[in-house]
Amino acid sequence: MDQAEPPVLSVPPVLSVRFAPELWIFLPPRRRRDELLLPCDGTSSLGHVVESAGVPLTEVGALLVGGHPVAPSYRPSPHDTVEVLRVEVLGVTRPQPIPAARFVLDVHLGTLARWLRLVGLDVAYRNDLDDDALIAQAGAERRVLLTQDRGLLRRRALWLGAHVRGARPREQFLDVLDRFRPPLAPWTRCTACNGPLSPVGKSEVEAELLPGTRRSYDTFARCLACGRIYWRGAHGGRLAEIVEIASRALSGGRRPG
Repeated sequence: MDQAEPPVLSVPPVLSVRFAPELWIFLPPRRRRDELLLPCDGTSSLGHVVESAGVPLTEVGALLVGGHPVAPSYRPSPHDTVEVLRVEVLGVTRPQPIPAARFVLDVHLGTLARWLRLVGLDVAYRNDLDDDALIAQAGAERRVLLTQDRGLLRRRALWLGAHVRGARPREQFLDVLDRFRPPLAPWTRCTACNGPLSPVGKSEVEAELLPGTRRSYDTFARCLACGRIYWRGAHGGRLAEIVEIASRALSGGRRPG
């Protein structure tokens, strides 16, 4: 009596993908290893495969297949070997080239927004904008969207974005400065609204000052957008420390810890 042949089990096609260790923070813990085998359906782009694994393309510096660079639109074949390099690997090291040092920050980065404005960077920030509004503002004003929301960075409508690393404002501040190395102009922007500051004589603002401030300080500036008055008050030392951190970070000296 003839015996039926055992069924042939089909093996789904896969890609061998190696992510740079610096990108592992975007991967689920169970996938944080040297090599991942990811599904390959023959139609999805390599960019889609990478983002489906959890890594936003804004953080990818280069995609290599068999050691050769390819575009995110490349359609991988089964059993391709892929390397995903971090954003610093762009033929040059940091800083990452951007059209202009103009940023918009999501609602969770308010302290970072104030620190960046303190050193003179053009930073849009509001705590009442939803994701669609942030993406629209980034595109309309040609600003780099800074966020820790990976889903936001994977939105197709986003003009340009970057993931901010670090849990504390100091870490986030240094990460942004290191990644983009923007030109600084400390004490020139309103930390509240981002408007430009202009020096004003004491006599022009004296009526708006409290008696103690009037007696103790002589140098003032006013925001040309919202009218807020600034002077080097009790918190001046702390603010000067933030400016010093930025200056040291961009001067080529040892990065502050």
